Amino acid sequence: MKPQEYIEAISDGRMDEKLKAVYVLDSAVEAQKERYINTIREFINIFGDDRDIIITSAPGRTEVCGNHTDHNNGKVMAASINLDAIAVCAPSLNNTVRVQSIGHALNVVDIEKLLPDETEFGHSTAMVRGVVAKIKDMGYKIGGFDAVTTSDVMGGSGLSSSAAFEVLLGTTVSYLFNDGKISAVDIAKIAQYSENVFFGKPCGLLDQMASSVGTFVTIDFKSTENPVINKVEFDFSQSGHSLCIVDTGGNHSDLTDDYAAVRGEMESVAQAMGKKVLREIDYNDFKKAVPQLTDKVNDRALLRAYHFYNENIRVDKAVEALESNDFDAFKEIIVDSGKSSYMLNQNVYSPANPTEQKLSLALCISEEMLKGKGAYRVHGGGFAGTIQAFVPNDLLEEYKAAMESVFGLGNCHVLIIRPVGGTKVM
Repeated sequence: MKPQEYIEAISDGRMDEKLKAVYVLDSAVEAQKERYINTIREFINIFGDDRDIIITSAPGRTEVCGNHTDHNNGKVMAASINLDAIAVCAPSLNNTVRVQSIGHALNVVDIEKLLPDETEFGHSTAMVRGVVAKIKDMGYKIGGFDAVTTSDVMGGSGLSSSAAFEVLLGTTVSYLFNDGKISAVDIAKIAQYSENVFFGKPCGLLDQMASSVGTFVTIDFKSTENPVINKVEFDFSQSGHSLCIVDTGGNHSDLTDDYAAVRGEMESVAQAMGKKVLREIDYNDFKKAVPQLTDKVNDRALLRAYHFYNENIRVDKAVEALESNDFDAFKEIIVDSGKSSYMLNQNVYSPANPTEQKLSLALCISEEMLKGKGAYRVHGGGFAGTIQAFVPNDLLEEYKAAMESVFGLGNCHVLIIRPVGGTKVM
């Protein structure tokens, strides 16, 4: 279908079921219709109305348990959310990829030139180049295409706006040139490769995997080549709670060194014991080695290792609690996860700026309101950005008002869990 035909089909309701399959709620569908139409119109303005288009989507993600474990081959529980990035796209007849993200500069990539370029590090053009390069390296088809994208995944929010963008690009190439046959797991690996090698950020695989696979999932990264992914059988809508993400106003733009230190220090412990990552070492063997390790690695590295091992245990316990429909036990595990992140992993504020502790303040207020009733923890990479809270529905309005009185109107986001990851919507 041509762009204008899609506008007409969306306007008269013919695409409602396709939108509902992704966004679940009727109210959300109505909001998405305007967003989709506006994005298609922007495509027409930039690239014209003469080609058939497809529309793809990739969600942000919320990490539920398993904070900073993925990069050492640990375990995580995560879920895709209703905030997403979408792309209106069409193949072109040349060897150029043009991606116009609304509100940003046009990204232009020659698909004959697919090597990393340090001058592009930190720029979205590098992500585009990296995704296309890795897809080609894996033996899939590539081609030139034009796309207009927009995202409501807040940057710096811990909801993984960059992963959503990378997964969106991989999903787009999969459907444009490979009949959608690139698996969700492979798209996640492609996205991570792009961010590591082309964008210059040493991230793990969690963000991309949760965005690409979708819904409530546990991911065991013992083998990064073949991670074990399992759906968690739990209907969150029946829990009597809401999932809140509170944006405290910080951002992640200057925190690359802090993130790298978490991974690097965990790996320093593993290397001191003759291994590459902590997952290769049994927890009991690590504990026995601590007296000798104190002369080989710094103290914070040991604390972060303790956090790693116990987070893996908590993920298993969280799955067991949910599948047993014991939400009270689940909440206790989430609170423990948050305390470990604060005390052991130490990623609630940046050591480079210790007087700025918006996450600490948000957690303090959350504990005052939710202790014994809900759950609260740092969200995502930490150091700045967002916290996560599971709030009893009868306290939701009070909690939301309290958070927004401190951190700003609209900064407490009440989310739903999205049933699909990266996908072609239309």
